[in-house]
Amino acid sequence: MKRAFLLCALVGGLLLNSEAEAARYASPGPSARASVSLSNRAVTRASLWVGLPSLKRVSRSVNDDCSGLANLAYRKPGLHLLPERTLPGEGGVKAIHRKAKSLGALRSRPRPGDLVFFRETYDRNRDGRRNDGLTHIGVVERVEADGTVTFVHRAGGGVKRSKLNLHQPSLRRDAKGRVLNDYLRRSEKVPRPRLAGELLAGFAAVDARWFTAL
Repeated sequence: MKRAFLLCALVGGLLLNSEAEAARYASPGPSARASVSLSNRAVTRASLWVGLPSLKRVSRSVNDDCSGLANLAYRKPGLHLLPERTLPGEGGVKAIHRKAKSLGALRSRPRPGDLVFFRETYDRNRDGRRNDGLTHIGVVERVEADGTVTFVHRAGGGVKRSKLNLHQPSLRRDAKGRVLNDYLRRSEKVPRPRLAGELLAGFAAVDARWFTAL
């Protein structure tokens, strides 16, 4: 009974996005153990939001988009996914990736709680060409032995749970009909990469390094 009560209190705090609640449930200072706790909390938060039509149901203090979800999932006093300054024409996804690179946090093999980046998921500059670079971000929820990665992201229609496969990025389903890669870009007249695995740009760990610099 006590555990159920605490779980309800945690969920309520996350959905109301109270800063006081965020501080209350924050793990202790940055350390190896705290980094694992930080990732677990980000996964728990993002998973709770799957199915919501808008992040406004959780908070109005972040953009209602993919970078807003990432920032909200990792919200903690002193932690900043975005750098102190963004470059001209730089979107939130590119800015977060740039900071991850500067911190040495990028990696090719994912773990639950990592950030996952994608490129060319839509025509951001509306010029009809595939020259937009990094355009989408999510939070890794689960990594399976066969290379299938489940991630949570804010996409068209709301917060969703989707999949990509590290070993078969261009295959929609396997021989048993199991989804390996979800679509991340709308269909176009000329067939081009649209599956999550095809548009994957890498991963980044969010840990103690993110507390040390803006």
